[in-house]
Amino acid sequence: MTTTVADQLLARLREWGVEQVFGYPGDGINGILGAFSAADDRPRFIQSRHEEMSAFEAVGFAKFSGRPGVCMATSGPGAIHLLNGLYDAKLDHVPVVAIVGQTARSAMGGSYQQEVDLLSLFKDVASDYVQVVTVPEQLPNVLDRAIRTAMARRAPTAIIVPADVQELEYSPPGHEFKMVPSSLGVQRGTVRADSLELRRAAEILNAGEKVALLVGQGARGAVPEVTQVVDLLGAGAAKALLGKDVLSDELPWVTGSIGLLGTRPSYEMMQECDTLLMVGSNFPYTQFLPELDQARAIQVDIDGAMIGMRYPFEVNLVGDAAATLGALVPLLERKTDRSWQESIADRVTDWWETMDAESGVPADPINPMRIFTEFSSRAPADAIVTSDSGSAANWYARQVRMRGEMRGSLSGTLASMGPAVPYAIGAKFAHPDRPAIAFEGDGAMQMNGLAELITIRRYWQEWADPRLVVAVLHNNDLNQVTWELRAMGGTPKFVESQALPDVSYADFAASIGLGAITVTDPDALADAWTTALAADRPFVLDVHCDGDVPPIPPHATLDQMTATAKAMIKGDASRWGVMKEGIRTKLQEALPHGSDD
Repeated sequence: MTTTVADQLLARLREWGVEQVFGYPGDGINGILGAFSAADDRPRFIQSRHEEMSAFEAVGFAKFSGRPGVCMATSGPGAIHLLNGLYDAKLDHVPVVAIVGQTARSAMGGSYQQEVDLLSLFKDVASDYVQVVTVPEQLPNVLDRAIRTAMARRAPTAIIVPADVQELEYSPPGHEFKMVPSSLGVQRGTVRADSLELRRAAEILNAGEKVALLVGQGARGAVPEVTQVVDLLGAGAAKALLGKDVLSDELPWVTGSIGLLGTRPSYEMMQECDTLLMVGSNFPYTQFLPELDQARAIQVDIDGAMIGMRYPFEVNLVGDAAATLGALVPLLERKTDRSWQESIADRVTDWWETMDAESGVPADPINPMRIFTEFSSRAPADAIVTSDSGSAANWYARQVRMRGEMRGSLSGTLASMGPAVPYAIGAKFAHPDRPAIAFEGDGAMQMNGLAELITIRRYWQEWADPRLVVAVLHNNDLNQVTWELRAMGGTPKFVESQALPDVSYADFAASIGLGAITVTDPDALADAWTTALAADRPFVLDVHCDGDVPPIPPHATLDQMTATAKAMIKGDASRWGVMKEGIRTKLQEALPHGSDD
């Protein structure tokens, strides 16, 4: 039986250990689809409802598995639809390989149907590696390089296979001129920073009296080493949003998220520290770091091209976080004065009490913060949590307490709408034995979440743990943009752009055989979460919440408050609800909390 290029493509993916390809069919990849059929669907073709969702599912798989995600689309419009998810991978440094079809070679340049210059289209998003397979002998080298580059650069790559090439008889590259044989496998070595620079870094950290750490996703494999450094230096540690799941929020010196979606303890720690150690993060918002002349600073990052940005670091250590911190630990002196760390722990305790109090503020009908605090108190210790962009990201960042083996992520840098549900689907294929929870605004739910519930319905019975809970913040408003209009532009809510049609997400979920509860009573939330997290199938919680509850940063600026006030004066349609909920919420920061004993 003849082996085609498409047959060999799938065989090579299997040799790389790829178990599923997230995709959507089209005639530009008919040859590859035929190869899937001939190979008994190995690797598995996981059909989404839209190519953008295929890319997001591949990103979610890669984020939560640590292995490359693979997505596939047809030529022309299918390839175009992948772009948003691939940009999400690019900006969050995630390994994803896109395989796309193309018009037959004989038609190229003839303004043929679905003929798009795919090399130009992908040259930015897949700038680390994008290539067209024009003859069979190219295939193994092109595919191998795409996978290796995605892994080495933590970036999306793309290979383009014209429709006629897919059906050619495969012949491997030979031992001859202008042939490029290839091989499987890659083993990343451990990179450790230079010894001299390590000593310089240790001198700075030992001299500091108020040391603060900022950890990102690059520190995920270095938790023991981060913990040792913090213990020796009597420090506190804030987390960039993509690193929210790196450190447990049960640790008393962990101040939580940083930035506009961050916590007051993180903000105050950065305002008061005299030394900053940034590990595995490229946190972009300099205004939330110490004043530029305030702290001596050190950065640790695996990528030398990304290091030394955002702050005037004295020492830039290029290396693996675990190896570099492990080499740094013996050079550090244990600080006897623990008052700085104790003050941080006290503020963290107060902060979590305040967050609980704010989530309990009455609203009409439900305070959205309470959705997250009720989940946090009963979250499985191995849960995988995804959040969409928008107001859901505010509450995910501040209210969800990571503990145990919990993982979490969102579209951190692109901040795209719509990835929470496909991320969760990707997570379930990465870890079918773990529960997944997606927090989704109703705007994102209407954009694509409803359709991807159908994908969940198709595949959930294959998962060892069937639990995938989608919690919808149902307020009939594109709430984050509404608040940005108020706080950043002093503009009242523009109802024509911001209001959403009212839809029963629970009814839709129930109609396709998923579990569903509509929640309109705040006191019913706890039981709803208990039911959803114990269910024998995926579940949708359709929670009617109050869009007037403000996502007030704990460090709101005078300009932001003034702009919001101007929006109210100009006649914001929700001004009375906004003012009432804003006063109630902000008051919680001034009130004492905790027990009386």
